[in-house]
Amino acid sequence: MTLTFPALASRARALVADGRRAVLGIAGPPAAGKTTIAEELVAALAPAPPAGLVADRWIRHVPMDGFHLADVELERLGLRDRKGAPETFDALGYAALLRRLLADEDEIIYAPGFERVIEQPIAGAIPIERDARLIVTEGNYLLLWDAVRPLLSEVWYADLDQDTRLGRLIARHIRFGKQENAAVAWATGTDERNAAVIAATRSRADLVIPPSLIHSVGSPPA
Repeated sequence: MTLTFPALASRARALVADGRRAVLGIAGPPAAGKTTIAEELVAALAPAPPAGLVADRWIRHVPMDGFHLADVELERLGLRDRKGAPETFDALGYAALLRRLLADEDEIIYAPGFERVIEQPIAGAIPIERDARLIVTEGNYLLLWDAVRPLLSEVWYADLDQDTRLGRLIARHIRFGKQENAAVAWATGTDERNAAVIAATRSRADLVIPPSLIHSVGSPPA
């Protein structure tokens, strides 16, 4: 049976059937479509909540990218040229946020965001109100980090074909300020090494989203 976007939406909705807060993860390599899938899911589901939940408030998108280490810290650690690798994120901080979300004790929780124009994390950028039941999070390493995986109800893997993914990745680097040669070098160097690490986690996913479905929800930037 062909996987469809409505089937994904139904599967996501079912994660909060019991009313408890749940976190859905979307993993995959850079430019595989994680962000667009997450945004499309939230947009499709927000107006039509399960019974008893509040429209437009019951679901929130909380990306992992807000836990990038700032450039100043990467430089201190000697990791500036490895930006985007697993060790250049605050993985334990991300796990702590997920645990706080699942504890469901606070009226509002603020998560960090990530601003691509300056390539830096932004503290307190994403509000998550108490009535948010489904949290959609996405990032490269959800299936890699042992501190994170047990906190996610499900993890889906965005499996975009290599040629399309690489083309989108290079275009994204150019769009946010890199010269073409530098964009190609970064995408085929640092990014590709990270992509190999991420691809090795694919088998741990609960569901693999095929290229045909990723193409059907647009031209993802992430």
